[in-house]
Amino acid sequence: MSAVTPIDLPVDAETKKALTRGERKAERGVSAGAKKRLSSRGATIAALVIAVLWTLPTFGLFISSFRPQELIQSTGWWTVFTNWGWTLDNYATALQAGNSQLNMAGAFVNSIAITLPATVIPISIALLAAYAFAWMEFRGRNILFVLIFALQIVPIQMALIPLLQLFSGGSIFGVPVIQGIGQAGYAQVWLAHTIFALPLVIFLLHNFMSEIPRDVIEAARVDGAGHGQIFFRIILPLTMPAIASVAIFQFLWVWNDLLVALIFADGNVAPITKLLAEMTGSRGQDWYLLTAGAFIAIVIPLAVFLSLQRFFVRGLLAGSTKG
Repeated sequence: MSAVTPIDLPVDAETKKALTRGERKAERGVSAGAKKRLSSRGATIAALVIAVLWTLPTFGLFISSFRPQELIQSTGWWTVFTNWGWTLDNYATALQAGNSQLNMAGAFVNSIAITLPATVIPISIALLAAYAFAWMEFRGRNILFVLIFALQIVPIQMALIPLLQLFSGGSIFGVPVIQGIGQAGYAQVWLAHTIFALPLVIFLLHNFMSEIPRDVIEAARVDGAGHGQIFFRIILPLTMPAIASVAIFQFLWVWNDLLVALIFADGNVAPITKLLAEMTGSRGQDWYLLTAGAFIAIVIPLAVFLSLQRFFVRGLLAGSTKG
């Protein structure tokens, strides 16, 4: 039997409009059904209650940051309308707080100088590694990927002393390594954050890259593209939502970090989190300054999150559905 070749029949304008209206109606029906399944009045109420409970302490902290010391220490923030009093002295004092080597303004600059490279460096390295694990064939690829992913279970505290030994000019099997980096300022903090971030960042970016259709990569290879062209012209543009999501997480982790800062960032390179821990005074008598110091510390992370929010949502949803 011979196959029958379909013939494209002419379609008039009215038929096209009807088909278009039908397609749009079907899409709206699918969207409405999905929205109805994924949301309900009870879920909306629960989400609103959780949002209010989550935001209330932050709102109270914000109000307290503008109240005088005597009111903060004697009354609650919810009495602000009966115990009226507003001042900027807390912010002025917090910006000047510190030690002989560093104040809050300098620590704020240090946090930026630490966080930006500690975000860019691990993501840049992880992008190359994730591409290799996702689209390059080599012996032992799966075993090596599992070993890298397994590094996440190693507590950071176990690596602090070995890193300190290496940064201070230690050796491995008698061979000196990383000589003098302990006196290199920010370099040791960048390296420590990069080491701790790489396993998770490689895992997340690999999972996203592996979801890219193979047909796209194969078509590029047929056209003569090498790994470099595929990586820069195809993988990077398609991976931008995931990169933005990982960048937000890494930025917030490094900015809010205190453990690595206590060990590797000392003296005039200390970040703002370390100065916040010292702001309360020797006996905790200046704890009220933490209200203003906390909001000084969250200005940059809040701006980063709001500016990359749309990429963040797209990165979270990417790969959740297929087809």
